[in-house]
Amino acid sequence: MAEKEATVYIIDVGSSMGEIHHDRTQSDLDWAMQYVWDKITAAVATDRKTLFMGVIGLRTDGTDHLDNLSADDGYQNITIFQPLTQTKMPEIRKLTEDLHPSRTNEGDAISAIVIAIEMITAHCKRLKYKRNITLVTNGTSGVYADDLDEIANKLKDDGIELVVLGVDFDDPEYGFKDEGKKGEKAKVEQSLRSLCDACDGVYGTMAQAISEMAVPRVKSVRPVPSFKGWLTLGDPDKYDSAMVIDVERYPRVMVAPAPRASQHVIKTGIDLDATQTGESATLEGEGTGSLGEGISAIKQARSYQVEDNEAPGGKRDVDKDDLAKGYEYGRTAVHIDESDMNIVKLETKARLDVIGFVAQEQFERHLGMSRSNVIIATRISEKAAMAISAFIHALFETSSYAIARLVPKDGKDPHLVALAPSIESDYECLLEVELPFNEDIRTYRFPPLDKIVTVSGKNVVQHRYLPNDELMKSMSDYVDAMDLSTLASKTEDGEQEYAALEDTYSPMIHRIKQLIAWRAVHDSEPAPPLPENLIRYSAPPKELVKAVERKLEDLVVAASVKKVPPKSKARKRARSPEKPLSGLDVSSLLSTTHPPRKISRENAIPEFKQLLRTAGGAADIHSACQQLGLVIASYVKHSLGNAGYERAIEALRVCREEAIELEEPGAYNAMLLELKRKLLDGELGEERREWWWRVRMNPVGVIDKKVSEFSEVEVEEGRKLMTLSGP
Repeated sequence: MAEKEATVYIIDVGSSMGEIHHDRTQSDLDWAMQYVWDKITAAVATDRKTLFMGVIGLRTDGTDHLDNLSADDGYQNITIFQPLTQTKMPEIRKLTEDLHPSRTNEGDAISAIVIAIEMITAHCKRLKYKRNITLVTNGTSGVYADDLDEIANKLKDDGIELVVLGVDFDDPEYGFKDEGKKGEKAKVEQSLRSLCDACDGVYGTMAQAISEMAVPRVKSVRPVPSFKGWLTLGDPDKYDSAMVIDVERYPRVMVAPAPRASQHVIKTGIDLDATQTGESATLEGEGTGSLGEGISAIKQARSYQVEDNEAPGGKRDVDKDDLAKGYEYGRTAVHIDESDMNIVKLETKARLDVIGFVAQEQFERHLGMSRSNVIIATRISEKAAMAISAFIHALFETSSYAIARLVPKDGKDPHLVALAPSIESDYECLLEVELPFNEDIRTYRFPPLDKIVTVSGKNVVQHRYLPNDELMKSMSDYVDAMDLSTLASKTEDGEQEYAALEDTYSPMIHRIKQLIAWRAVHDSEPAPPLPENLIRYSAPPKELVKAVERKLEDLVVAASVKKVPPKSKARKRARSPEKPLSGLDVSSLLSTTHPPRKISRENAIPEFKQLLRTAGGAADIHSACQQLGLVIASYVKHSLGNAGYERAIEALRVCREEAIELEEPGAYNAMLLELKRKLLDGELGEERREWWWRVRMNPVGVIDKKVSEFSEVEVEEGRKLMTLSGP
């Protein structure tokens, strides 16, 4: 269970917090609230019911806090905006309305700290809580520093950590100093620093806190064992000499998932209860629910139907309990009753049985199929710890890996795993990764890269398709020049490697979290820029790219790299033909001097393309499409059964692609609709409607506006035209 925590934020909202200083574009309050919102939204994202937060406004226009302190003049202009409670979206919306600069500069920060102490004491009582108070102020109003020692002792006695973050406060350790500071602000800073020193609190400047916000917050995950049982060598049921060790299995490396979105609906006051065949979505709950104001979750419901000619619509609903499992055997479903399901299940017990050993040099690293796990002895048995330590050292000294059969739980399918020894200065363990079975391996044969085998069986090692010594050397030099280990930086603690693991973060995960938190606070403001820490290592370093430019040029020369002209996406009528790189136009040599005036049935597609190549305008394109339409009609009419249908479909596909590229979709649509008319009138023969079904199943339908912007056919109109009942 997560530790209980209570945090009170004291936010200075005096009129001076609405001013802008040090060439910033935001007021002191908006600038400081970046840090506060980051802390609040991060806490809300955890959805912990044991995490309580309260917010106190300092130097507010009115006074509204604890009843037992209201009459004292020292506690004026302090307002409790939020008591200690679990913060959710409604509380965030309310705080965004409350936290704005006031019209006064009166108010004492020390008095606000006393009120925060009273709030925590009343809420936590003597229970075990992690208690925090965070004060955010610019220190432009005076403080009553008479009782600092008593307040510091109270903070220490109650175990409350005090954090003071000041706007433009001096911090020699961070290297910030406000040169134009007034005397009153310096006194406030000194008093607050003395209080933090006396109670072992944290004192700093807001500039440092905001700069550290750019570093993504990494979540600590408590490991959960995925297996608890025996690690055995030999059969303990038969042999007393078998090795049996109580072990536990924990994940070593896991993939961090990005936040996932779920389906919700915005309420409009209308009954949105929805029902539909197949999967249906229905609203869950009424009113605002637990998801916030105006939002409801979607609950998925699934229905099952079978064909029934006597039922309305030809289908009948069936219950899920009436369904039975069927295993595919060819194209037939083989039914197995629930009572007989034991014949397809293995009766297994949770165990980790060692079945053999393999030398480290013989183990192929690409065989690992899963994330790695850690096998350790059970924490309550010293005997098990000694036994597994001996097993780990035996594997290490013999340079071997153990191959084991793992059953995580009773009745589960067995897995084949490899166990590797890992010995560090402070712990020992077995690293485990899943191995494939024979059916999991697919073996593919590829030709060798260093030689060419001729038809006669001769090995050719020098060929224009094989790299020569100059190319190999240029590539080797280029790869060596891109070595990132040469970019290690010098620090006070020694050399620090480039792109260290602890400094690299997933841009997807942290960017999504940042945007969710931002949108929770700001409804319509533009999204903040991408933090530099997330994209620092997403591109090669500029100094390294500049250093390898010469090596890359040598590689281009050695490999004889030539630029390939981009392929044209559209062949418009007014475009001049492309000139080949060799200067030899093969198409013009193969084509006849006079292209055919009429498309023949035997060579329809090539002759159609030749006609389009010499087309002078839209009329010629329409004429070519009409001729091809006559040929397609003959394919269908004289087809023996359905033997000629595919030939007709292929001709339609070519005509459609050419019409789209030439930006004349009307020519194809007119030809296709003419074929449909002939089919309905019986001109293509009897029982030829099956061919039109094939036209609908293939991507050769009417060209609508969704496919080509030059089409005059709307999407819905195109769907109607493709039905035989249409015009």
